[in-house]
Amino acid sequence: MAKITLSNLRHSYMADPKDDADWALKKLDLEWEDGGAYALLGPSGCGKTTLLNIISGLLTASHGQILFDDEDVSLLPPDKRHIAQVFQFPVVYDTMTVYDNLAFPLRNRGIDEATVDSRVREVAEMTDLTSMLGRRASKLTADGKQKISLGRGMVRTDVNAILFDEPLTVIDPHLKFQLRSKLKELHDRVKRTMIYVTHDQTEALTFADKVVVMNMGEVVQIGTPVELFESPQHTFVGHFIGSPGMNVIPCEVHDGQAHLSGQRLETSNKADAGTTHAEIGIRPEFVTFSDQGLPAQVLKVSDTGRFNIVETNCAGNKIKLLLDEGSPIPSENAKIKFDAASTRIYVDGWLSGSEHRHE
Repeated sequence: MAKITLSNLRHSYMADPKDDADWALKKLDLEWEDGGAYALLGPSGCGKTTLLNIISGLLTASHGQILFDDEDVSLLPPDKRHIAQVFQFPVVYDTMTVYDNLAFPLRNRGIDEATVDSRVREVAEMTDLTSMLGRRASKLTADGKQKISLGRGMVRTDVNAILFDEPLTVIDPHLKFQLRSKLKELHDRVKRTMIYVTHDQTEALTFADKVVVMNMGEVVQIGTPVELFESPQHTFVGHFIGSPGMNVIPCEVHDGQAHLSGQRLETSNKADAGTTHAEIGIRPEFVTFSDQGLPAQVLKVSDTGRFNIVETNCAGNKIKLLLDEGSPIPSENAKIKFDAASTRIYVDGWLSGSEHRHE
């Protein structure tokens, strides 16, 4: 196991990158503590898999360093980094038994058979494969094969980290919850550094202790699931995490205060000096109907069973509310109110007053 540090990391697939758009990864400085469970979360094309492949050594970064326990491994080949990687599509040997598939990484390293047998049976028990050890891998379903991939990633004891590249993509939806729970349970048992790449917020937030949210080749926020939900540092994080995502509303700024439809809004932060136009970010959970507030027109009500998602038009902006089932919804003359402590000002996408805003 190892602490993984990325220092001043950048990568481009072009020989001579000239501007930001030419970089698959913009400047990254990250540190993953030994034994942690981490997720790289973001949309397709944001750089998640590129970053994972740089860590494993399948790609060499254009600039910067990768350190394992403060040792520079930037130029080491994959086999010298002692990384286990589980890919989106199961990598198994169909003609081998489940037992031999799990044993392969150990036998390939000359481990004695007694140790191989002990490790294979231990990992098979962890991954619910014990009853299938004698079966050929070709007879297994997709989720069974992916369990083999997970087991092969865990069977070695000399790995610095286990990397997962969207490992549940090919799994049937009703089985995803089971495997996701199993992964979390496995991390709690073995305490190895695990980095999980996904575009699915549910997978990231249920697996990881810390989530790295990426967009367009850069990290926009690192935090716990609670921090990402309650305190988005960028409007992208607010949009991407949460269902429905955060309302983002253009506003005017006067003396650091946000104004919408000529009415001043109470917010948890102020706009940077000199700002005249910004955006308000407020999650639907913190918008309510009130006798006092901004005039709004109810456009649509979606009943999800446990709560209603109400879409309104307020000063030409679509603003969503998340209300408990049975909460009254006015049919006309509606007014909406924002919870001040959960209402934030964003400038150029970044939370006003944050460190990123001044970089």
